[in-house]
Amino acid sequence: MNVIYSKNYNINLGLLRYLHPFDGAKFQTIYDGLKGNERINFIEPSKPASMEMIDAFLSSIMRHRIRNKNGIFQALEVPRIPFITFSFLDRKILSPMRWGVAGTVLAAQNALKNSGIYWNISGGYHHAMQQNMEGFCIYNDVGICHQQLLQDGLLSPDDKILIIDTDAHHGNGNAYTFMENKKVTILDVYNAGIYPTSGYTRNRVDIAVPLPPGTDGKTYLQRYNEALEKLDNDYRLAFVVAGSDTLMSDKLGGLCLTIDEVAEREKLTLQALHKRAIPGVILGGGGYSKESAKSVIRAITACAESGKG
Repeated sequence: MNVIYSKNYNINLGLLRYLHPFDGAKFQTIYDGLKGNERINFIEPSKPASMEMIDAFLSSIMRHRIRNKNGIFQALEVPRIPFITFSFLDRKILSPMRWGVAGTVLAAQNALKNSGIYWNISGGYHHAMQQNMEGFCIYNDVGICHQQLLQDGLLSPDDKILIIDTDAHHGNGNAYTFMENKKVTILDVYNAGIYPTSGYTRNRVDIAVPLPPGTDGKTYLQRYNEALEKLDNDYRLAFVVAGSDTLMSDKLGGLCLTIDEVAEREKLTLQALHKRAIPGVILGGGGYSKESAKSVIRAITACAESGKG
């Protein structure tokens, strides 16, 4: 299994970490839990995604907002703190996210060149879009990556792309980003009773699996497997937002999967991609419980042992 990781993914805010349930240091925990596994091959991005690459994706208004600390506070869903500067936010939060974007680009480049699966344990910022940032997502790494692959000639505008979103929250950012692009197929399985509830973006989803709050793992996996059977075979590349916020212990996701069931979900995903010979990029997505890192470790280990990585 090829895993993309950098120590620069980690977000260390000191006492300020209590302002949000996201564990910014979980990437280090995941790495520590996998580094002794001979089946895991770690690959590291050499530098963060440049603002030039990101700006090329954004609207003119967003290029300004993304450099304003008040807009960042709002997107991170934390109170505005007067003594916190934009420079601090950029160094401590935005820079790690730009490293995450770089990891997504690196994973996609390798997946296309080697016709394989690459797992970026960061990224999956599926609430961000060209004209907005929200839900603890500043940069839409899938959209930025797709744009860069087109620019580099690794993809053509006619190539079909697949986005599978198994995060507990609907991927409104990806849906908006590819609203008019019919070459992009979106499969989204999500808790229908929580944020984001935009009907406009939910209607963009090609294969929608809306679930009621409290859905158990058995039902989730059954519905998800049925959705996977609807996929075509001719996608050039797949992006998978594999959020661990579907865990029963996650206070924001509202679903009831166990750690083993999340691992089974990822195995189903890889089986579906391998069956159709689709290169894939797996992305971290959301995950706000203390079991998030443990869940990712279990999932990657299970997929590596299955030989699907």
